[in-house]
Amino acid sequence: MPTDPMERALSLARQALGTASPNPAVGAVLVKDGRIVGEGSTQPPGGPHAEVVAIRQAGEAARGAALYVTLEPCCHHGRTPPCTKAVLAAGVREVHLSHLDPDPHVNGGGKAELESAGLTVFVGEGEAEARRINEAYIKHRTTGLPFVIAKFAASLDGKIAATSGDSRWVSGPESRRWAHRERTLLDAIVVGVRTILIDDPELTARPEPGEGARQPDGEPRQPLRVVVDSQGRTPASARVLRPPARTLVATTGASSDAWRREISEAGAEVAVLPALGGRADLAELLRHLGGRDILSLLVEGGGELLGSFFDLRLVDKVQAIIAPVIIGGKEAPTAVAGRGARRMADALRLRDVTVERLAEDVLVTGYIGREEGSGG
Repeated sequence: MPTDPMERALSLARQALGTASPNPAVGAVLVKDGRIVGEGSTQPPGGPHAEVVAIRQAGEAARGAALYVTLEPCCHHGRTPPCTKAVLAAGVREVHLSHLDPDPHVNGGGKAELESAGLTVFVGEGEAEARRINEAYIKHRTTGLPFVIAKFAASLDGKIAATSGDSRWVSGPESRRWAHRERTLLDAIVVGVRTILIDDPELTARPEPGEGARQPDGEPRQPLRVVVDSQGRTPASARVLRPPARTLVATTGASSDAWRREISEAGAEVAVLPALGGRADLAELLRHLGGRDILSLLVEGGGELLGSFFDLRLVDKVQAIIAPVIIGGKEAPTAVAGRGARRMADALRLRDVTVERLAEDVLVTGYIGREEGSGG
């Protein structure tokens, strides 16, 4: 048993990332007489929440125990009954929770219900890490929009491909392995149509055996694939339209009815969005995805799409893989295009930056340096 039960609960919450969505990833631990008598994490939608898993494991030992949970227990009936009812029925004596649930159906109501029943409730243990784990859930519940992660792999001189457009491979095998693992934790991944026309990617998650979030059948969890194609240029033969993942093609009224039918018959869903400057309105795309319970969105490229997301201030988090290679060439595409900043004072700066080695590559992660709209 770890010395800190909340640390164990946070570890369990991390294990639920991806599979719990659109619910939050939560971990719960029951402690009695100095030992853990039950623990659990949020199960896939429709399954029990972390508190219920821990209570069922503990059985009668839950009576008089202390519950450590990374999020306020829910007090409303959604896909499952309220967790507060299960906690009270189990005879738990006190609850330690990391932070309140921002969902309007909860938002302090769970804490109030437990306290009114006579339980002692402590708030704040492990809060920073718990919020980090559920940064996408928090943003979605407070804004209705997905948490947007901009990810790219670039050379030391900021290029994402050679002058010919060849981009295989800028980063090394360990970075690609990391990327496929990460894809399983996310709800959706978006690219621009130029990426489809040039690279014809599958955009599926293909992690190593035993890695990443898995479906009940053991197969990797697949994010929704989103293609931004304002004019209707994606061919029906594109690999991104094939199983095993679902695909949404976001277009505008500038695409033809015949092309939309062709894409639909190929197995994809087509969403016609308003145009902004001749292109699909990305803010409207986020509202559309948020409305269908997409909590997290990974923007993978190319440079024009990434630039548009940055120009519109729609990015919450950046994951930049820097490879030890020099490509050169003023015509070689850069990681982030778009309008960009006219002055250095207008440049987007990252906060809470971390640096990690992925074999020979370097992964730089950070959050856009502003308060509004970010769940991080």
